[in-house]
Amino acid sequence: MPIVIDKNIPAYSVLKNEQIFVMDKERAGGQDIRPIEIAILNLMPTKKETETQFMRLLSNSPLQVNVTLIHTESYRSKNTEAEYLDRFYRSFESVKDRHFDGMIITGAPVEELEFREVAYWQELTKLFDFTKTNVTSTIFICWGAMAALNYFYGIPKHALRKKLFGVFPHRKTNDDPADPLMRGISDEFHMCHSRHSTVREADVRKDDRLHVLATSKQAGVSVISDETHQQVFILGHMEYDRDTLLREYTRDLQKGLPIARPYRYFADRDNTRVNMNWSSTANLFYNNWLNFVYQTTPYQF
Repeated sequence: MPIVIDKNIPAYSVLKNEQIFVMDKERAGGQDIRPIEIAILNLMPTKKETETQFMRLLSNSPLQVNVTLIHTESYRSKNTEAEYLDRFYRSFESVKDRHFDGMIITGAPVEELEFREVAYWQELTKLFDFTKTNVTSTIFICWGAMAALNYFYGIPKHALRKKLFGVFPHRKTNDDPADPLMRGISDEFHMCHSRHSTVREADVRKDDRLHVLATSKQAGVSVISDETHQQVFILGHMEYDRDTLLREYTRDLQKGLPIARPYRYFADRDNTRVNMNWSSTANLFYNNWLNFVYQTTPYQF
């Protein structure tokens, strides 16, 4: 939550310049205590697990967060029963006239397809456009990030020679050391990745509207934002549970798919103990994001 102080006190300008969450008394009076509205477009086949992961992160805040789950109409998941979707999810058509403080658009297991070959691409682009007018800030995850970077900025995705799979060290960049989303996060932190494609940092840096917030030697560019943080792109998975990569690894082994042992994931040679070193970063990042959208969304939005 922001600290509320008189804007004429010297500390106000100092803290604001340091990107500390500060709000003057006049604005706080108009802000009121209100719930924050977050929408999640869940494109993953493991919908129940994915929605739980994000809700866990969104709950780690003193703010009251109202969550609206959205599914695509042009493609219905075969892995989640229709009754469940009808009960707990909304269609884009039913929410297209609403405004949201924030939105999360997940990844999807469609990396090997061209964007326009994806069954729900036309519907997704309409929702992408919706985020520009009806959402204060949107986080795009993994394939969702690659799709949005391509749609909004023309940045191509490139196939990797082998699956990027494991827990990789990342470093914050100097593009904006005081960026409000990265506030308090260590200079080096860890994040999970599980993908067959990537975007290249050189392509991202060609566009002055985008800022690279974090990179990895092994995983490449990983956290990107536009100038106003209306669009945030995360190429990895901060939200993963302790056993998410283990379940993916076991599944691929059982299917006979080519899969390497996840990088720096297991804490022993027997693959029985997981070294979970990314959860604190995830909680801090999403807490920063919730505070950011709470402050920047007008009360009557």
